[in-house]
Amino acid sequence: MSKEIRNESTDQLFKGILTLKNLDECYSFFEDVCTINEIISLAQRFEVAKMLKEKKTYIEISEKSGASTATISRVGRCLNYGSDGYNMVLDRLKEQESVK
Repeated sequence: MSKEIRNESTDQLFKGILTLKNLDECYSFFEDVCTINEIISLAQRFEVAKMLKEKKTYIEISEKSGASTATISRVGRCLNYGSDGYNMVLDRLKEQESVK
């Protein structure tokens, strides 16, 4: 993780997020903490990461998600060279879905 963002305030934010128990609590919290556009942008990047892992093309991803090629490229760099956060969460979600 980047040392630039790791501090007491960020630790408290993440600890707070870890206390959320369900989707309704997540919606309530994030609607207070973020603007609607910030939430939409985060969701779009997450959708792009999922589609990149599914080996979709940039054109397919852009058409389905509305993301620019710059956003798709940035998310792709994170998937390949980042802190492995996208991969960790996407893999866990995939495991949960396969258990159902």
